[in-house]
Amino acid sequence: MGLICKHVEALHGYTPGEQPRFEGMVKLNTNENPYPPSPKVGEALAQVDWQKLRLYPDPVCQNVRQQIAQNLKCDVEQIFVGNGSDEILALFTRAFVEVGGTIGYFDPTYSLYSVLAAIRDAKVKPLPLNEDFTCPVPSSDFSDAFIWTNPNAPTSIMVNPETIITFAKSFSGTLLIDEAYADFAPANCISWAQNPENQNTLVMRTLSKSFSLAGVRFGYCVGPKPLIDALYKIKDSYNMDALAQVIGLAALGDLPYMQANARTICETRAFLAQQLQSRGWQVLPSATNFLFAQPPVEAQALFNALREEHIYVRYFPGEKTGNYLRITIGTPQEVARLLEVLSRYHA
Repeated sequence: MGLICKHVEALHGYTPGEQPRFEGMVKLNTNENPYPPSPKVGEALAQVDWQKLRLYPDPVCQNVRQQIAQNLKCDVEQIFVGNGSDEILALFTRAFVEVGGTIGYFDPTYSLYSVLAAIRDAKVKPLPLNEDFTCPVPSSDFSDAFIWTNPNAPTSIMVNPETIITFAKSFSGTLLIDEAYADFAPANCISWAQNPENQNTLVMRTLSKSFSLAGVRFGYCVGPKPLIDALYKIKDSYNMDALAQVIGLAALGDLPYMQANARTICETRAFLAQQLQSRGWQVLPSATNFLFAQPPVEAQALFNALREEHIYVRYFPGEKTGNYLRITIGTPQEVARLLEVLSRYHA
């Protein structure tokens, strides 16, 4: 009789944000983009020959990697494409952490990291954030691998890339910089990923946020060829389906559309932050498509009150995060509705 592995039986799986779906709701809880993807995505899908879906897709996503290489001005061999950034994270734990090894990350950060470590049966080594939610710099031998989310989630704060690069140069393990929100930030580490001096760092991106493609699982990472080759050795045979490759290629080929949406979201972010601060909220400096903010009333009670109004934000219980709400930046209309309801709740 087969038995469940003890470490799997003991682990607590990742808990995603609520996914309510009904007319009239304001959904600001899962950091989705409020605007549709590039029209070029629709055009590409309309041209798909459905009869060709009988064929296996390109196992190494060559056309998509060429587009990414063109966008970033790097070599195709420096790019890995994955079934969402979550697949890349899972492969990272398998390729660069020995059995019994340690995986480091900040606390709080994206909660999937600890789940993936538990699945790998690796030791976790969370590094607490500073009191102001900024990131301390880990020691050079902190762990066998480290995942540094920049800007961080759920806190929205960005660390100067030079700080991370300095750490990377001294770090004895393998570093993955998770840049899911980089297109909403003023700086990033992508140039370090391409630098010939870099031997131990991968920089990861996703199309879920800035490209409005959360419904399509598509992520990629950039780094030294030996690290990229290691990921290709252990990936699923055909990890990216044909439709995801068509959609990804179309979206990545229309950077101006994505960049215009990102600018609009950043403008709305600044407006919402100012409005919340004027109402007594403490708002952390955001470089993402969301705000992490402390309301002037009890956070969980306000979370529940908003939910009753069909306005969904994210609440993270805990000693450090329990006084805050995470609010995804929506359309101006959604933000106006949120502010209208919030006007009823003040200290």
